[in-house]
Amino acid sequence: MNIIEVTDRDLLIKQLLDIWESSVKGTHFFLSRNEIENIKRYVPQALKEVPHLIIIEKENHIPVGFMGIVNQHLEMLFISDKERGKGFGKKLLRYGIEKYSINDLAVNEQNPIAKDFYEHMGFEVYRRTDFDEQGHPYPLLYMKR
Repeated sequence: MNIIEVTDRDLLIKQLLDIWESSVKGTHFFLSRNEIENIKRYVPQALKEVPHLIIIEKENHIPVGFMGIVNQHLEMLFISDKERGKGFGKKLLRYGIEKYSINDLAVNEQNPIAKDFYEHMGFEVYRRTDFDEQGHPYPLLYMKR
């Protein structure tokens, strides 16, 4: 496994978008296909704008996951569905905690896989909202270390 901080994002956008879609389809069961397609249109811009974009790849140099960090906030973390459960997410998050002092994040309440993962990694819920940041009826859980 290699962790790489991405500087030339344009080269990886397609691969990261594929990882995002695989991850979302494997964990965000509350989203319809249309909702996933609508959100997918905004992902490339988010990947370009997040200050710190870090990927994790297997020994064959193929990315299998990524995270985005804003200040000490975990903005996004996605692992390819077929690679979930192999330690990639833990390794990425530990890297972010050590290098960027990640201390908070938001996760969809309807994504218990992610919530359980973050709790296992030492995060606790401190706030809940009824809607996501775009005003959709997807409750968010805000978590801190």
